[in-house]
Amino acid sequence: MQNKIEYFLFISFSKLFCFLGLNTSRKIAGLLSALFYYCVPIRKEVVFKNIALAFPELSESERTQLVKDIYRSAAITFIEILSLPSLTKEELMGSVSYDIDVVRECYERGLGLVMMTAHFGNWEYGAIASGLNLGVPISVVTKDQRNPYVTEFMDKNRSRWGNKVVPLGLSIKNIYVELKAKNVVGLVADQRGAADGPRVNFFGRPSAVYTGPAALAIKTGAPLVFCVVVRQPNYHYHFQVVEVSKENLPADREAAILELSQRASDKLEDAIRKNPSQWFWMHNRWKY
Repeated sequence: MQNKIEYFLFISFSKLFCFLGLNTSRKIAGLLSALFYYCVPIRKEVVFKNIALAFPELSESERTQLVKDIYRSAAITFIEILSLPSLTKEELMGSVSYDIDVVRECYERGLGLVMMTAHFGNWEYGAIASGLNLGVPISVVTKDQRNPYVTEFMDKNRSRWGNKVVPLGLSIKNIYVELKAKNVVGLVADQRGAADGPRVNFFGRPSAVYTGPAALAIKTGAPLVFCVVVRQPNYHYHFQVVEVSKENLPADREAAILELSQRASDKLEDAIRKNPSQWFWMHNRWKY
């Protein structure tokens, strides 16, 4: 019953935003972010803790303003995702510009392609538009939401224009099949890794890391690219892509995976430092 009630509220907001249109709905972002910041402070303590660890040079007032900006960015993303059912292919492609040549050059090597991204800007827009711009469906590895009805909503919109959804629990074999077939696999891999797993240096501190993208790239020989979708002041998005170099990796496989994960993590940190409000700081990256 709880799932149905939650989904009713979820889909009601979706229908409201679709009815109002994106331009009008985005104007609600300030009100929505204030509601979550002041009245329903979801993971607010975690966000403040993360900001203090990542940017110790900021004053208390600067941290507070940054956290407010983070909540507003998250509200915009939430509104845009819930508006996906009313978005046309042309509108989506027109809202995202690309460094597509980097992706195409890596893909045309004929080894498949691992695209690693983060909960940054609007990552859902980025994944959908990538498949459309590249002209090749992307197998998007996803983690099911706690509410199965929300999962169904998200997967329907993710695969609406050709991308394939690969559930995380069933993904390993399917991912290898896709890469061996020289296809493109997309993973959002910026969350905290396992407590007993490897660590990378992230904002000057050890942080457990998810090494899946690096392991896939090394095992299959596929290039690894890191991507973020950066929101511009006019709500246009720029999809920034950079290849993560596999040059001069250690001979030991586990050491190579860790080094490649560190290089990818450095790309993520660089992107966050340039646009700190656009990352989803609700993740407890320094829990242990």
